Amino acid sequence: MSIVRDITRSVRITFVLWLLTAVIYPLIMIVIGQVFFPFQANGSIVQNLEGQNVGSALIGQVFTSDHYFQSRPSAVNYSSFTQQERDPENIGQKTGVSGASNFAPSNPDLLARINETVAQLEERGILPTADLIYASGSGLDPHITVEAAFNQLERVAQARNLSPEEIAPLIAKHTQGRFLWVFGEPGVNVLNLNRELDVLQAPLE
Repeated sequence: MSIVRDITRSVRITFVLWLLTAVIYPLIMIVIGQVFFPFQANGSIVQNLEGQNVGSALIGQVFTSDHYFQSRPSAVNYSSFTQQERDPENIGQKTGVSGASNFAPSNPDLLARINETVAQLEERGILPTADLIYASGSGLDPHITVEAAFNQLERVAQARNLSPEEIAPLIAKHTQGRFLWVFGEPGVNVLNLNRELDVLQAPLE
């Protein structure tokens, strides 16, 4: 009888713990997230002027037009590769990968990529700062330094027929400070900044 009682008690405890950790707690977190932090809870999705989802404010994107601020390089191209390059039967699917190239500083491929990036930046009139040359560890970083943003200010302003004074406040607006006011350095969210540029020049209805 003692064994049966112990087994029954163990089953009850297991069920209660499962109910608390696998049902009640997740439901509470979902409700709190959707009520108080809906933007963050749903992936910090950013929309364009047409209301279409264009990405997440937490993940960088590639910008090549002179009308936009350029992001830092990415070893995984911000996970925008298609599976066609790896699996021809799954064309158009996102890889969802994150990571660095893992090349050593002396690796010829890394040096060639850096030299190519520097040449491209100089050709576009952008001062090659460290964050615009070296990729982030995750390959998904949406930020550049404030210095890198201001180094691109003249080029973007000229391409959009705007004055630098009109764009500079947007850089300040989308500059995020140090985490907990201590860790890291201030960074400019490129996706949010570029979207704000489109909003600035959107035709009035």
